[in-house]
Amino acid sequence: MRHRLFATGVVLFGIVLVLAVFADVLAIAPPEKMQVRFRFRTPEWAFPLGTDNFGRDIWSRLVYGARLSLAIGFGVVVATGIAGTAIGLAAGYFRRLDNPLMRAMDALMAFPAVLLAIAIAAALGPSAINAVIALAAVYTPRTARIVRATVLVVRETEYVQAALACGARHYWIIRHHVLPNSLAPLIVQLTFIFAYAVLTEAILSFLGVGPPPPTPTWGNMIAEGKDYLREAPLLAVFPGIAIALTALGLNLLGDGLRDVLDPRLRVQHG
Repeated sequence: MRHRLFATGVVLFGIVLVLAVFADVLAIAPPEKMQVRFRFRTPEWAFPLGTDNFGRDIWSRLVYGARLSLAIGFGVVVATGIAGTAIGLAAGYFRRLDNPLMRAMDALMAFPAVLLAIAIAAALGPSAINAVIALAAVYTPRTARIVRATVLVVRETEYVQAALACGARHYWIIRHHVLPNSLAPLIVQLTFIFAYAVLTEAILSFLGVGPPPPTPTWGNMIAEGKDYLREAPLLAVFPGIAIALTALGLNLLGDGLRDVLDPRLRVQHG
């Protein structure tokens, strides 16, 4: 916590996490409750962030949107972490699998991430689960390449070669030597993927291929607010600020973790 970037990232992401976890307590009204007579209210005591074009409380929709965005981001991190680690371990440790697996990953990475996510989400249909699947398919190749690069180095170390010479099984070596020594860059990569997933999910929701309305997400809140930028700009401003703070917190968290977990950087700073 003495690392400033890490501490700042923890604080920013911690605030968003608290909003998401305690959304039921912090919300003033149900996020989908419409009160047309109160539409386009400016921030006041009854509506801390005002209301939207249907009279729904923006604060309530914002905190519930935080819950959904973080849930999707966490789902993407779990799916990407499992799939990317498995592919990266197999490609880096078993030489005969390296070329076919990495060529498949390169084929996926040849497409722009956002366009590929939009195409997959549109093909599967708008839902939170399909958004997780689409984003996991996009970011798994990046995780796999990070893990593979680390495994290629660890595989040639003396303790792995000694274990092989002693007749240890490949599964035992991977579990006790290769995987534990590949976790540091993987953890850092997954924090960045969390941020990318939150941003890309907002793009999917904005374009209508994410979780469908009236489910509150930051992306569809901005999409609804863009038609009223002159009359009520706060409809799009508040969810935009939430996305920016979440992405900033996660990126600072990742930068701090990289500096703390990478021994070469610790030596340089020392």
